[in-house]
Amino acid sequence: MTSLAISPAQRDALARWLDHLRALDGAAEQTLTAYNRDVAGFLGFLAQHAGGAEGLGALAQISQSDLRAWMAAERARGLSARSLARALSAVKGFTAWLAQRDDIDVTALLSARSPKYRRKLPRPLSEDGAREMISGVGEQASAAWVGARDIAVLTLLYGCGLRISEALGLTGAAHPLPEVLRITGKGGKTRIVPTLPVTRAAVADYARLCPHPLTPEAPLFRGVRGGALNPRLIALVMEKARLQLGLPASATPHALRHSFATHLLSAGGDLRAIQELLGHASLSTTQAYTSVDTARLMQAYASAHPHAQKL
Repeated sequence: MTSLAISPAQRDALARWLDHLRALDGAAEQTLTAYNRDVAGFLGFLAQHAGGAEGLGALAQISQSDLRAWMAAERARGLSARSLARALSAVKGFTAWLAQRDDIDVTALLSARSPKYRRKLPRPLSEDGAREMISGVGEQASAAWVGARDIAVLTLLYGCGLRISEALGLTGAAHPLPEVLRITGKGGKTRIVPTLPVTRAAVADYARLCPHPLTPEAPLFRGVRGGALNPRLIALVMEKARLQLGLPASATPHALRHSFATHLLSAGGDLRAIQELLGHASLSTTQAYTSVDTARLMQAYASAHPHAQKL
């Protein structure tokens, strides 16, 4: 579908909605790009479905049959149920905003049910696997300071539950690493994250060995030539380490963040507290870790309980 089939009024409304999300909700540009693509595709389908571009009032005439036709067309072109659910959520967000501003009745659209799909469970490393990965990347480095850098980055991911973008977004002002970090995550949301002594020590070790000046305004983690460290390099060193250690292909930088949450939960951590530490907007996102923990518990039960095979 293409936005060229959209009426000027619809195109203008979509642009204003995206500006609203950017200015007031602090939505990330990547998210806004996805929303723009999803909503523009939906509006483009409606135009073709109706035989020509229409104005904003046409949204009030949308029927459940129209929505089913759109969703069937999206699935036919290969869109997964998960991606279609995301697209429908974007469409609902846009039309709800529009209804509030322009008094348009979009009840049929807002009441549409999202397609069901199975959420992908996080794939954390074991506690031993996480430790082996962190030490493994340090051992394969070509220079001592590079090894210390990679260890520090991975320790931040596992020890603080940071996203790779959040860890690499730190500047020299974060050194020495304080006992509490203020992290700005997705959507511009700020959260407070405690740091462990081992994490502070890893960053201090890297800072001591780094040959580049760690000024407050410059990136904390540097590439070999002194520029900002590319996240792809961290993914590559982890890939090399996991092959050497025999760890699964799921052993990625984000898996260390999953491991942080899962291991906290296993140790009795409160789900709400873990939600705050991860910066999840919804508790339902964090609850995926309870499924992982339950699965691990049942696996241990099945393999260790003397009567497990008899029950």
